[in-house]
Amino acid sequence: MNFRVFFVCSFAFIIFNHGFSMAQMVPAVYVFGDSLVDVGNNNYLALSIAKANHRHYGVDFLNQKPTGRFSNGKNAADFIGEKLGLATSPPYLSLISKANKNENNVSFMNGVSFASAGAGIFDGTDQRYRQSLPLGRQVEYYSNVYEELTREVGATSLQEHLSKSIFVVVIGSNDLFGYFESSELRKKNTPQEYVDSMIFSLKRQLQRIYANGGRKFEIAGVGVIGCCPEFRLKNHTECVVETNYWSVQYNKGLQSMLKEWQSENEGIIYSYFDTYAAMSDLIQNPTANGFTDVKAACCGLGELNARAPCLPVSNLCPNRQNHVFWDQYHPTEAASQIFADRIFYGSSIYTSPINMRQLVAA
Repeated sequence: MNFRVFFVCSFAFIIFNHGFSMAQMVPAVYVFGDSLVDVGNNNYLALSIAKANHRHYGVDFLNQKPTGRFSNGKNAADFIGEKLGLATSPPYLSLISKANKNENNVSFMNGVSFASAGAGIFDGTDQRYRQSLPLGRQVEYYSNVYEELTREVGATSLQEHLSKSIFVVVIGSNDLFGYFESSELRKKNTPQEYVDSMIFSLKRQLQRIYANGGRKFEIAGVGVIGCCPEFRLKNHTECVVETNYWSVQYNKGLQSMLKEWQSENEGIIYSYFDTYAAMSDLIQNPTANGFTDVKAACCGLGELNARAPCLPVSNLCPNRQNHVFWDQYHPTEAASQIFADRIFYGSSIYTSPINMRQLVAA
Protein backbone atom coordinates (compact mmCIF):
# COMPACT_ATOMS: atom_id res chain seq x y z
CA MET A 1 0.00 0.00 0.00
CA ASN A 2 1.19 3.51 -0.82
CA PHE A 3 2.55 5.15 2.37
CA ARG A 4 0.39 8.25 1.90
CA VAL A 5 -2.76 6.12 1.56
CA PHE A 6 -1.72 4.04 4.56
CA PHE A 7 -1.18 7.16 6.67
CA VAL A 8 -4.52 8.68 5.74
CA CYS A 9 -6.40 5.44 6.37
CA SER A 10 -4.61 4.87 9.68
CA PHE A 11 -5.28 8.42 10.83
CA ALA A 12 -8.96 8.11 9.91
CA PHE A 13 -9.10 4.84 11.85
CA ILE A 14 -7.59 6.50 14.93
CA ILE A 15 -10.01 9.41 14.75
CA PHE A 16 -12.98 7.09 14.34
CA ASN A 17 -12.02 4.86 17.22
CA HIS A 18 -11.50 7.75 19.58
CA GLY A 19 -15.09 8.79 19.03
CA PHE A 20 -14.63 12.28 17.68
CA SER A 21 -14.46 14.05 14.35
CA MET A 22 -11.99 16.70 13.22
CA ALA A 23 -15.06 18.85 12.56
CA GLN A 24 -16.25 18.55 16.16
CA MET A 25 -16.55 22.06 17.57
CA VAL A 26 -17.62 21.43 21.20
CA PRO A 27 -17.33 18.49 23.61
CA ALA A 28 -21.08 17.94 23.99
CA VAL A 29 -24.59 19.37 23.69
CA TYR A 30 -27.10 19.12 26.54
CA VAL A 31 -30.67 19.74 25.38
CA PHE A 32 -33.67 20.86 27.44
CA GLY A 33 -37.08 21.53 25.96
CA ASP A 34 -40.27 20.33 24.37
CA SER A 35 -41.39 18.50 21.23
CA LEU A 36 -39.52 20.90 18.96
CA VAL A 37 -36.28 19.20 20.05
CA ASP A 38 -37.47 15.90 21.60
CA VAL A 39 -35.61 13.02 19.96
CA GLY A 40 -37.44 10.19 21.68
CA ASN A 41 -37.67 10.64 25.45
CA ASN A 42 -41.46 10.31 25.45
CA ASN A 43 -41.21 6.87 23.87
CA TYR A 44 -39.92 5.70 27.26
CA LEU A 45 -42.86 7.16 29.21
CA ALA A 46 -45.32 4.30 29.54
CA LEU A 47 -48.44 6.41 30.11
CA SER A 48 -47.68 9.27 27.76
CA ILE A 49 -50.03 9.89 24.85
CA ALA A 50 -47.66 12.50 23.37
CA LYS A 51 -45.60 10.10 21.27
CA ALA A 52 -44.43 10.28 17.68
CA ASN A 53 -43.99 6.53 17.41
CA HIS A 54 -46.33 5.61 14.58
CA ARG A 55 -46.78 5.78 10.82
CA HIS A 56 -46.14 9.09 9.02
CA TYR A 57 -43.75 10.37 11.69
CA GLY A 58 -40.27 9.76 10.39
CA VAL A 59 -41.47 9.22 6.82
CA ASP A 60 -38.41 11.12 5.58
CA PHE A 61 -36.05 9.91 8.32
CA LEU A 62 -33.50 7.12 7.97
CA ASN A 63 -35.29 3.88 6.98
CA GLN A 64 -38.57 5.85 7.01
CA LYS A 65 -39.21 4.86 10.62
CA PRO A 66 -40.69 6.91 13.49
CA THR A 67 -38.09 7.89 16.07
CA GLY A 68 -40.05 9.91 18.60
CA ARG A 69 -39.40 13.14 16.69
CA PHE A 70 -42.47 15.25 15.95
CA SER A 71 -41.43 15.70 12.36
CA ASN A 72 -41.39 13.99 9.00
CA GLY A 73 -37.62 13.72 9.44
CA LYS A 74 -34.97 15.49 11.47
CA ASN A 75 -35.70 18.29 13.89
CA ALA A 76 -33.67 21.31 14.98
CA ALA A 77 -31.71 19.30 17.56
CA ASP A 78 -30.43 16.99 14.82
CA PHE A 79 -29.34 19.84 12.58
CA ILE A 80 -27.62 21.69 15.44
CA GLY A 81 -25.69 18.54 16.29
CA GLU A 82 -24.59 18.20 12.67
CA LYS A 83 -23.36 21.79 12.54
CA LEU A 84 -21.32 21.22 15.69
CA GLY A 85 -19.80 18.02 14.28
CA LEU A 86 -21.62 15.82 16.79
CA ALA A 87 -24.10 13.00 16.72
CA THR A 88 -27.53 14.00 18.01
CA SER A 89 -27.56 13.98 21.82
CA PRO A 90 -29.44 10.79 22.77
CA PRO A 91 -32.61 10.78 24.91
CA TYR A 92 -31.77 10.63 28.59
CA LEU A 93 -34.40 7.97 29.26
CA SER A 94 -32.89 5.74 26.59
CA LEU A 95 -29.48 5.99 28.26
CA ILE A 96 -30.71 5.11 31.73
CA SER A 97 -32.74 2.27 30.22
CA LYS A 98 -29.53 0.90 28.69
CA ALA A 99 -27.71 1.43 31.98
CA ASN A 100 -30.38 -0.53 33.85
CA LYS A 101 -29.87 -3.34 31.36
CA ASN A 102 -26.09 -3.11 31.90
CA GLU A 103 -25.47 -2.36 28.24
CA ASN A 104 -22.07 -1.03 27.23
CA ASN A 105 -21.18 2.44 25.91
CA VAL A 106 -23.59 4.37 28.10
CA SER A 107 -22.02 7.79 28.55
CA PHE A 108 -23.31 11.21 29.50
CA MET A 109 -20.05 12.90 28.50
CA ASN A 110 -21.01 13.00 24.83
CA GLY A 111 -24.21 14.95 25.42
CA VAL A 112 -27.75 14.15 26.52
CA SER A 113 -31.22 15.30 25.53
CA PHE A 114 -33.80 15.76 28.29
CA ALA A 115 -36.37 17.33 25.95
CA SER A 116 -39.89 15.94 26.15
CA ALA A 117 -42.99 16.50 24.03
CA GLY A 118 -45.65 18.35 25.98
CA ALA A 119 -43.11 19.81 28.41
CA GLY A 120 -43.46 23.33 29.69
CA ILE A 121 -41.68 25.68 32.04
CA PHE A 122 -44.48 24.99 34.51
CA ASP A 123 -45.14 21.51 35.84
CA GLY A 124 -48.84 22.05 35.20
CA THR A 125 -48.43 21.58 31.44
CA ASP A 126 -47.81 17.92 32.19
CA GLN A 127 -51.51 17.51 32.97
CA ARG A 128 -52.47 18.40 29.39
CA TYR A 129 -50.60 15.46 27.91
CA ARG A 130 -50.97 12.95 30.75
CA GLN A 131 -47.23 12.47 30.98
CA SER A 132 -44.15 14.38 29.90
CA LEU A 133 -40.98 15.71 31.51
CA PRO A 134 -41.59 19.33 32.54
CA LEU A 135 -38.52 21.55 32.66
CA GLY A 136 -38.08 21.19 36.41
CA ARG A 137 -37.84 17.42 36.07
CA GLN A 138 -35.46 17.72 33.13
CA VAL A 139 -33.17 19.86 35.26
CA GLU A 140 -33.40 17.33 38.10
CA TYR A 141 -32.27 14.63 35.68
CA TYR A 142 -29.40 16.85 34.58
CA SER A 143 -28.41 17.28 38.24
CA ASN A 144 -28.23 13.50 38.52
CA VAL A 145 -26.05 13.39 35.40
CA TYR A 146 -23.80 16.08 36.88
CA GLU A 147 -23.32 14.12 40.09
CA GLU A 148 -22.54 10.92 38.21
CA LEU A 149 -20.05 12.64 35.92
CA THR A 150 -18.37 14.27 38.93
CA ARG A 151 -17.77 10.82 40.38
CA GLU A 152 -16.61 9.56 37.00
CA VAL A 153 -14.09 12.22 35.96
CA GLY A 154 -13.71 14.56 38.94
CA ALA A 155 -14.98 18.09 39.50
CA THR A 156 -12.13 19.94 37.79
CA SER A 157 -12.17 17.91 34.56
CA LEU A 158 -15.94 18.00 34.45
CA GLN A 159 -16.09 21.78 34.78
CA GLU A 160 -13.60 22.12 31.94
CA HIS A 161 -15.78 19.84 29.82
CA LEU A 162 -19.06 21.58 30.66
CA SER A 163 -17.67 25.10 30.25
CA LYS A 164 -17.03 24.35 26.56
CA SER A 165 -20.26 22.42 25.97
CA ILE A 166 -23.49 23.97 24.67
CA PHE A 167 -26.69 23.96 26.71
CA VAL A 168 -29.72 24.29 24.44
CA VAL A 169 -33.06 25.39 25.92
CA VAL A 170 -36.18 25.40 23.72
CA ILE A 171 -39.34 25.71 25.80
CA GLY A 172 -42.33 27.94 26.56
CA SER A 173 -44.75 27.24 23.71
CA ASN A 174 -46.76 24.65 25.65
CA ASP A 175 -47.19 27.06 28.55
CA LEU A 176 -48.71 29.65 26.22
CA PHE A 177 -50.83 27.04 24.44
CA GLY A 178 -52.06 25.93 27.84
CA TYR A 179 -52.94 29.44 28.93
CA PHE A 180 -54.95 30.36 25.86
CA GLU A 181 -56.78 27.04 25.86
CA SER A 182 -57.69 27.15 29.57
CA SER A 183 -60.48 29.38 30.88
CA GLU A 184 -59.38 28.47 34.40
CA LEU A 185 -55.85 29.78 33.90
CA ARG A 186 -57.16 32.94 32.30
CA LYS A 187 -59.40 33.58 35.29
CA LYS A 188 -56.48 33.19 37.71
CA ASN A 189 -53.92 35.31 35.84
CA THR A 190 -53.84 38.17 33.39
CA PRO A 191 -51.71 37.39 30.32
CA GLN A 192 -48.98 39.70 31.63
CA GLU A 193 -48.95 38.00 35.03
CA TYR A 194 -48.72 34.61 33.40
CA VAL A 195 -45.90 35.61 31.04
CA ASP A 196 -43.98 37.22 33.91
CA SER A 197 -44.34 34.04 35.93
CA MET A 198 -43.06 31.96 33.00
CA ILE A 199 -39.94 34.12 32.79
CA PHE A 200 -39.34 34.03 36.55
CA SER A 201 -39.66 30.24 36.62
CA LEU A 202 -37.38 29.78 33.62
CA LYS A 203 -34.68 31.94 35.21
CA ARG A 204 -34.78 29.75 38.31
CA GLN A 205 -34.22 26.61 36.23
CA LEU A 206 -31.43 28.22 34.21
CA GLN A 207 -29.73 29.14 37.48
CA ARG A 208 -29.84 25.49 38.54
CA ILE A 209 -28.12 24.47 35.31
CA TYR A 210 -25.52 27.20 35.84
CA ALA A 211 -24.88 25.95 39.38
CA ASN A 212 -24.09 22.57 37.86
CA GLY A 213 -21.56 23.73 35.33
CA GLY A 214 -23.52 25.22 32.42
CA ARG A 215 -21.82 28.29 30.94
CA LYS A 216 -22.65 28.49 27.22
CA PHE A 217 -26.38 28.67 26.50
CA GLU A 218 -28.41 28.64 23.30
CA ILE A 219 -31.90 29.79 24.28
CA ALA A 220 -34.84 30.06 21.89
CA GLY A 221 -37.87 32.29 22.19
CA VAL A 222 -41.32 31.05 21.25
CA GLY A 223 -42.55 31.15 17.67
CA VAL A 224 -45.60 32.61 15.96
CA ILE A 225 -47.84 30.14 17.75
CA GLY A 226 -51.03 31.95 16.76
CA CYS A 227 -50.27 30.96 13.16
CA CYS A 228 -49.99 27.21 13.83
CA PRO A 229 -52.64 25.24 11.90
CA GLU A 230 -54.45 24.42 15.14
CA PHE A 231 -54.90 28.11 15.96
CA ARG A 232 -55.68 29.15 12.39
CA LEU A 233 -58.48 26.59 12.41
CA LYS A 234 -60.09 28.45 15.31
CA ASN A 235 -59.87 31.77 13.48
CA HIS A 236 -61.17 31.07 9.97
CA THR A 237 -57.67 30.08 8.74
CA GLU A 238 -56.10 33.36 9.88
CA CYS A 239 -53.52 33.79 12.63
CA VAL A 240 -54.77 34.52 16.15
CA VAL A 241 -53.52 38.03 16.86
CA GLU A 242 -53.85 37.90 20.67
CA THR A 243 -51.81 34.72 20.97
CA ASN A 244 -49.08 36.17 18.75
CA TYR A 245 -49.06 39.41 20.74
CA TRP A 246 -48.34 37.58 23.97
CA SER A 247 -45.73 35.44 22.29
CA VAL A 248 -43.93 38.67 21.42
CA GLN A 249 -44.33 40.00 24.96
CA TYR A 250 -42.93 36.79 26.40
CA ASN A 251 -39.94 36.97 24.07
CA LYS A 252 -39.25 40.59 25.05
CA GLY A 253 -39.36 39.67 28.72
CA LEU A 254 -37.14 36.65 28.10
CA GLN A 255 -34.48 38.79 26.42
CA SER A 256 -34.50 41.27 29.30
CA MET A 257 -34.23 38.45 31.81
CA LEU A 258 -31.27 36.89 29.99
CA LYS A 259 -29.33 40.15 30.09
CA GLU A 260 -30.05 40.52 33.78
CA TRP A 261 -29.19 36.89 34.50
CA GLN A 262 -25.87 37.20 32.69
CA SER A 263 -24.95 40.31 34.68
CA GLU A 264 -25.67 38.50 37.94
CA ASN A 265 -23.44 35.48 37.25
CA GLU A 266 -19.82 35.19 36.23
CA GLY A 267 -18.94 33.34 33.04
CA ILE A 268 -22.35 33.07 31.35
CA ILE A 269 -22.32 33.44 27.57
CA TYR A 270 -25.56 33.06 25.66
CA SER A 271 -27.13 33.31 22.25
CA TYR A 272 -30.82 34.09 22.00
CA PHE A 273 -32.65 32.85 18.92
CA ASP A 274 -35.70 34.84 17.83
CA THR A 275 -37.88 31.96 16.71
CA TYR A 276 -40.74 34.40 16.18
CA ALA A 277 -38.80 36.46 13.63
CA ALA A 278 -37.49 33.39 11.81
CA MET A 279 -40.92 31.76 11.66
CA SER A 280 -42.58 35.02 10.57
CA ASP A 281 -40.17 35.24 7.68
CA LEU A 282 -41.15 31.78 6.44
CA ILE A 283 -44.84 32.65 6.67
CA GLN A 284 -44.60 36.11 5.12
CA ASN A 285 -42.02 35.24 2.45
CA PRO A 286 -42.74 31.61 1.59
CA THR A 287 -41.48 31.59 -2.00
CA ALA A 288 -38.13 33.10 -1.06
CA ASN A 289 -37.69 30.30 1.47
CA GLY A 290 -38.84 27.48 -0.81
CA PHE A 291 -42.38 27.03 0.53
CA THR A 292 -45.82 27.18 -1.06
CA ASP A 293 -48.07 26.29 1.89
CA VAL A 294 -47.74 28.18 5.17
CA LYS A 295 -51.20 27.50 6.62
CA ALA A 296 -52.02 23.79 6.42
CA ALA A 297 -50.41 20.88 8.22
CA CYS A 298 -48.81 18.26 6.02
CA CYS A 299 -50.13 15.42 8.17
CA GLY A 300 -53.64 15.51 9.60
CA LEU A 301 -57.34 15.46 8.83
CA GLY A 302 -60.04 17.93 7.85
CA GLU A 303 -59.72 21.64 7.13
CA LEU A 304 -56.06 22.72 6.99
CA ASN A 305 -55.28 19.12 7.96
CA ALA A 306 -55.68 20.48 11.50
CA ARG A 307 -58.87 18.84 12.73
CA ALA A 308 -56.87 16.03 14.27
CA PRO A 309 -53.26 15.24 15.17
CA CYS A 310 -51.01 13.36 12.80
CA LEU A 311 -52.29 9.77 13.06
CA PRO A 312 -51.73 6.58 11.06
CA VAL A 313 -55.07 7.26 9.29
CA SER A 314 -54.20 10.90 8.51
CA ASN A 315 -53.82 12.47 5.11
CA LEU A 316 -50.19 13.00 4.13
CA CYS A 317 -49.12 15.73 1.73
CA PRO A 318 -47.02 14.39 -1.14
CA ASN A 319 -44.37 17.14 -0.91
CA ARG A 320 -43.13 17.80 2.58
CA GLN A 321 -40.50 20.23 1.30
CA ASN A 322 -43.02 22.93 0.42
CA HIS A 323 -44.90 22.93 3.77
CA VAL A 324 -43.83 24.99 6.77
CA PHE A 325 -45.93 22.89 9.15
CA TRP A 326 -45.73 19.15 9.56
CA ASP A 327 -48.71 18.71 11.89
CA GLN A 328 -50.93 20.96 13.99
CA TYR A 329 -48.00 22.53 15.85
CA HIS A 330 -44.62 21.40 14.55
CA PRO A 331 -42.42 22.47 11.63
CA THR A 332 -41.40 20.18 8.82
CA GLU A 333 -37.83 19.01 8.49
CA ALA A 334 -37.33 21.66 5.79
CA ALA A 335 -38.42 24.45 8.14
CA SER A 336 -36.36 23.07 11.03
CA GLN A 337 -33.25 23.09 8.85
CA ILE A 338 -33.76 26.76 8.07
CA PHE A 339 -34.20 27.51 11.78
CA ALA A 340 -30.98 25.66 12.60
CA ASP A 341 -29.10 27.56 9.90
CA ARG A 342 -30.27 30.84 11.37
CA ILE A 343 -29.47 29.74 14.91
CA PHE A 344 -25.92 28.96 13.83
CA TYR A 345 -25.13 31.68 11.28
CA GLY A 346 -27.94 34.16 11.91
CA SER A 347 -27.53 37.91 11.81
CA SER A 348 -28.87 40.24 14.49
CA ILE A 349 -32.28 39.90 12.86
CA TYR A 350 -32.51 36.40 14.34
CA THR A 351 -29.83 36.09 17.03
CA SER A 352 -28.56 38.26 19.87
CA PRO A 353 -26.15 39.25 21.22
CA ILE A 354 -24.25 36.61 19.19
CA ASN A 355 -25.14 33.59 17.06
CA MET A 356 -24.26 30.00 17.89
CA ARG A 357 -21.11 29.97 15.77
CA GLN A 358 -19.84 32.93 17.80
CA LEU A 359 -21.01 31.26 21.01
CA VAL A 360 -18.86 28.23 20.22
CA ALA A 361 -15.81 30.43 19.59
CA ALA A 362 -16.32 32.59 22.69
